[in-house]
Amino acid sequence: MAPGFTGRFVSPNVPPQPGSRRSGRRKGLIVETSTSPKAAPSFFERNHLLLRRLHSLSGIVPIGVFLIAHLTTNSSLAWGKFGLRGQYPELGVQEGGVAYFQKEVTWISTQIPHLLLIEITLWGAILFHSVLGFMYARTGRSNTSSYGYGANWRYRLQRVSGYIGILFIFYHVATLRWGWTFLVPGGTKWDHHFSASTLASALRGGDNFTAAGVVVSAFYLIGITLLVFHFANGLWTAAITWGLTITAQAQRRWVYVCFALGAGLMAMGWSALIAAVMLNPAQARQVELKMQSKAGEAAAAITAPAASAKAGDPNRPSGQE
Repeated sequence: MAPGFTGRFVSPNVPPQPGSRRSGRRKGLIVETSTSPKAAPSFFERNHLLLRRLHSLSGIVPIGVFLIAHLTTNSSLAWGKFGLRGQYPELGVQEGGVAYFQKEVTWISTQIPHLLLIEITLWGAILFHSVLGFMYARTGRSNTSSYGYGANWRYRLQRVSGYIGILFIFYHVATLRWGWTFLVPGGTKWDHHFSASTLASALRGGDNFTAAGVVVSAFYLIGITLLVFHFANGLWTAAITWGLTITAQAQRRWVYVCFALGAGLMAMGWSALIAAVMLNPAQARQVELKMQSKAGEAAAAITAPAASAKAGDPNRPSGQE
């Protein structure tokens, strides 16, 4: 058959297809060619490579960067005692983690400029990445049933982790950021003034563990694991999409880097979850109240001299300015 041939050989007894014409014979068969005009390529077909690259880029910046920062902050519940640099020396490892985590959350909530703009940008990137990812997942075909290679399984897990991951993100933000307490066992509302204690209560289903709390904690474990895998595996495929790892050797080297990054993020995510789940909310609340008390005393010590100077010191010698 000649290159570019768009027809087919059919029996003379077969009626012609709509939008086709017949010409000539070959070994007793009629040549039927299509006369219908070829459909114009869609927007996604014309910009396939560009959209693929933007899709992978959005998964790295800002989504991946935020994931790294978010897991680093949350994992401070486990290691934060060692980042206090001498502050609160009376606190143990667990209580020190609460103190450091509370400091970080307070800074994020009160001092990061344009926080709302950052959130809008992040949600826009998540929406763009999710919509395109859903389209690619629906049009792609998994062949793990026929070819059980590691790359094929990573392709299938990438799709599954994307589906579950977006549901986990929605639940996480809706309950801890938007305050949808009807989705939280025990109805705990997360409060950035009591960040560790309310987080622990939300995961445990109250101050004490409940069956619903176990389900929520298990969902967090699954969600964190799948999101980290999705990012690390997506980072590996992004390098191919952008033409950075063309050869098999380069791809092998890059997979080691992505695996190491994924393992590190997985350790941070798991340690953050374990530290939060094992935390006693009542004890964490005492640490948070102590920090608020010290912060109030420090603020009063700073404002007192200024207030005294403004009101005037009655013990100051007459005529002295």
